[in-house]
Amino acid sequence: MNITVGQIAALVGGKVEGGPESAIITGVASIADANVGNITFFGNARYLGALKDTKATAALVPVDFSEEIPAIKIKVANPSLAFSQLVEKTAPKPVVFHPGIHRTAVIGEDVSLGKDVSIQPYAIIESGTEIGDRTVVGAHVYIGRETTIGNDCLIYPNVTIRERSLLGNRIIIQSGAVIGGDGFGYEFENGRYVKIPQVGIVQIDDDVEIGSNSTIDRARFGRTWIQEGTKIDNLVQIAHNVTVGKHCVLVSQSGVSGSTKLGNYVTLAGQAGLVGHIELGDQVIVGAKSGVSKSIPAREFVFGIPAVPDKEFKIRAARVNRLGKLIERVKKLEQLLDSNEKSLPPEI
Repeated sequence: MNITVGQIAALVGGKVEGGPESAIITGVASIADANVGNITFFGNARYLGALKDTKATAALVPVDFSEEIPAIKIKVANPSLAFSQLVEKTAPKPVVFHPGIHRTAVIGEDVSLGKDVSIQPYAIIESGTEIGDRTVVGAHVYIGRETTIGNDCLIYPNVTIRERSLLGNRIIIQSGAVIGGDGFGYEFENGRYVKIPQVGIVQIDDDVEIGSNSTIDRARFGRTWIQEGTKIDNLVQIAHNVTVGKHCVLVSQSGVSGSTKLGNYVTLAGQAGLVGHIELGDQVIVGAKSGVSKSIPAREFVFGIPAVPDKEFKIRAARVNRLGKLIERVKKLEQLLDSNEKSLPPEI
């Protein structure tokens, strides 16, 4: 990487302030790790102190940023996004998977492959499956019978997609994910658990991304449905018959129990857990490590166990933090009352 500040500003649609546009940038780095010749970005107020001490030559900052910093400022609407675009434009070219079927792949009967599909080593594609144009099936991927996968999908190695799953276009599935495993359904009878057949499917709409080792269970009947544009982090569990709306974000280790419905633009922070058979309205945010036990209306921000509105959670937390002092006050009051009782005459 060898590019001027001015050229970077042109690439990301930014405006240069506080230094020469001719300054040379040779690499990208975080605020703390940056050195002379690096460009960084400022996207969170908590890092302002570090930005004022940074050694970076330039920094991408918001349009309304007015602080004095040692780095040359490139003002943009969204510094984090601009930084990502810069990295993408200047990074080494991504790995390209060439069209074709590797000789070790196992392809079942009546499999339909679109144009320029790439099937990597030891992939298994069962009979009756349809795969769209330019989709890449990585090494050791298993695709079950009668599954449909759309165009321009990228399925990384060691993914399992069970039978009759329906996948749309431009879906990315990271290694280790399991799509369409049996839902966790049992009935207790005569002293033992009896398995309930899980005969539904998983449907994943266009532009969804699924992280490594995440699991999306097939429905007991009907479908488990992940709608358009949703992004699922690593180690996320989605149970049978769940519906996840459009453009949701489910962060690592979050879990959604069976038959729960998420609206559009819902965010589940890390390790958030939802019980089954509830609904979250559009734009709900569930804070990290929160446990949601009942339905939540649209545009609420909830936190805690059980999850409550964020303002209420903060009040509760503040009160809990003051319990130590309160206990000490109560002890002193008890001692004072005890000493007063001893000093009173017996007849009182």
